[in-house]
Amino acid sequence: MKYNTILVTREEGYTILTLNRPGEMNALSREMRRELMDCFSQFEKDDSVRAVILTGGDTIFSAGVDLKEISILEEGEYENYLRIMIQSLQKIYTCRKPVIAAVSGIALGGGFNLVTVCDMIIASETAIFGHPELKFGLNPLFDPLRRIVGTAKAKEITMLGEPIGAREAFRIGLVNKVSPPETFMGDAMSVAGELSRRPARAIEAVKRISDIVPRLDKATALEYEFEISALLSSRAEIRRHVKRFFDNLKSRKKT
Repeated sequence: MKYNTILVTREEGYTILTLNRPGEMNALSREMRRELMDCFSQFEKDDSVRAVILTGGDTIFSAGVDLKEISILEEGEYENYLRIMIQSLQKIYTCRKPVIAAVSGIALGGGFNLVTVCDMIIASETAIFGHPELKFGLNPLFDPLRRIVGTAKAKEITMLGEPIGAREAFRIGLVNKVSPPETFMGDAMSVAGELSRRPARAIEAVKRISDIVPRLDKATALEYEFEISALLSSRAEIRRHVKRFFDNLKSRKKT
């Protein structure tokens, strides 16, 4: 797949998507959002893609929405602009396969939004997150951030707009891992590789469970999780994985 604003790199079991507008600090244009939607539509259909890494490269993730593009919108175009923005985020947020954000440098505004709709976040020590949108009269995306760090902290981040360094992001539970700049991408690839070797249906089930159970009471949540487990247990796939596990265990004991 060839795109104007994204680089697609296929690895064994997973794919790396690199935002590729270096001259614009990877600002999120309408074209980039459409290309992201197309990429994820293709991945959903491709069984060889078991996980996705979304990154901006070694120096910057994304400076946010393309303010130049917004400034020249014609009257009546803004609603369509917002619709494309929402659709692109929804496409990533609802992806059946795990999505890992590998972040180096700034991830601000719309770039920060892009990070928060991913399943896991691996941050370089150089990463800086922030929501400066209020300064431009724009509304920060609140709910995905709230689901990660909680309501009180999400209010602080979106209302004050202060930048958050990688270590602080890890402390508040925003990111899963902080790595040196020279290894953050390798760490993200290691996670993607591990996920790609997990049973695909089980990974999809965990994503579904994590989305639904927070809305349920405790008893209903447990019941729902066991119902999903029963569905998985009825498949021949789980039996193959269990057999492989014990075969590997036996071979290790012999050595």
